[in-house]
Formats: sequence, C-alpha cells, structure tokens
Amino acid sequence: QVQLVESGGGLVQTGGSLRLSCVASGRTFSSFIMGWFRQAPGKEREFVAAVSRGGTGTYYADSVKGRFTISRDNAKNTVYLHMNSLKPEDTAVYYCAAKEASYSGTSSYNDGWYDYWGQGTQVTVSS
Repeated sequence: QVQLVESGGGLVQTGGSLRLSCVASGRTFSSFIMGWFRQAPGKEREFVAAVSRGGTGTYYADSVKGRFTISRDNAKNTVYLHMNSLKPEDTAVYYCAAKEASYSGTSSYNDGWYDYWGQGTQVTVSS
C-alpha cells in the first residue's frame, strides 16, 4: 500500500503562483511513476502532469504547458507541482496519483492507469 498526502492548495489571484506537494509513504517511492490530476466542479477528472521514476521524464496537459512544472525529490518521497500564471480555469481539486511501473509513456495520461490516489487539495484562482 502507498499513502499519498497532498498539501499546498489555497486561494490565489489570477496570475499568481502555488506549489503543491504530495508526500508518499508505505513503499519505495522511486519505484513509482507519479502524476497530478485535477477535477473542477461538474467536470471529469483530467490529467495535469506526470513524472518518471527518476524525474527526468515529464509529461504535461496542453492546458498547463509552459505554466506548470512537475518535479520530484526521491530522497524526500515527495512530488511537486509548481503552478505559475494561474487562471480561473485552473480552479479545481488537485490529486496526486502513483503507479508502480518502469515506464509510463502516454499511459500516464489516463487516471485509470494509476493504483494509488491522495485525498486532494483545493486550488481556487480568483479573477
């Protein structure tokens, strides 16, 4: 089992920045592909970003490319989502997810591929 705990959400104005963190426990963190997803009210959960086990491979949804950066610190069992130039449409509950795998590719875009999920953290961007 893997436990994931997100933090760092909050209320920010348009154009502002936030850094989300997700701390994992229970298994060897470096064995997992990590992803961030989000779900806005009335909408389906959508892919935001993913990062390879070593941190060198990153994947982003088109809607966040150039504004968000995913990174990980395996020594701290933590994955981050740095969010810049935030827009009201970024308002959502953000979830981190984990999948024990050696390679992800486009599978990492699919929320059904992941095995473990955190409880989520709310991000609200005011206009």
